[in-house]
Amino acid sequence: MQVDNYCERLAPGLWGEPLNAFTNIAFLVAAVLLARRHAPPSVRVLPVLLALVGLASLSFHTMATEFTGWLDTGFIAVFVLYYVVGYAHWFHGVRWSLAWLAAPVFVGFAFAIGLLVRVGPAIYLPALLVMIVLTGLADGYRAWFAAAAVVFAVSLTLRTVDEPLCAQWPAGTHFLWHLLNAVVLYLVTAAAITRSARAASRS
Repeated sequence: MQVDNYCERLAPGLWGEPLNAFTNIAFLVAAVLLARRHAPPSVRVLPVLLALVGLASLSFHTMATEFTGWLDTGFIAVFVLYYVVGYAHWFHGVRWSLAWLAAPVFVGFAFAIGLLVRVGPAIYLPALLVMIVLTGLADGYRAWFAAAAVVFAVSLTLRTVDEPLCAQWPAGTHFLWHLLNAVVLYLVTAAAITRSARAASRS
């Protein structure tokens, strides 16, 4: 049975959300552009995960089932968890054996935020807050993370108003969430690639 979570879906079927489906190409374009850049294997995982985020979202906005919905959310979570772990290693030189501790720390933080803020978009607030924190911690890369945080804040706002503005804007605003999130993931991945390239040039 199909689920109807977004303003744009007015009919059943694969193309009930054409804008929401088509705009997932932005994730794939970003992934291809990033994959062409030289990076160590651990960083090259990011464009792959970015592409999987786009494909999972595409499957959800075409098939619109509970399973594809879990895929959509799941691959976003995998990207975020892998990034917070990788960030500790790539930007601060933390050994992988310790860097992995960033994952349960983030999960605990996200759980706490979820208890405090009980609205739909709250699931994404931890990612926004972490980007703001990284803006202060990532010396030499603050502009990358600041830009990503600003774009993500706008993106999250547009995701939130999709249903409230449905009567005035029947196409909804969720497709803009896709386009802007592709920019966000491009920025944070490009920052990691640039960081690794600079580290390699100094070694």
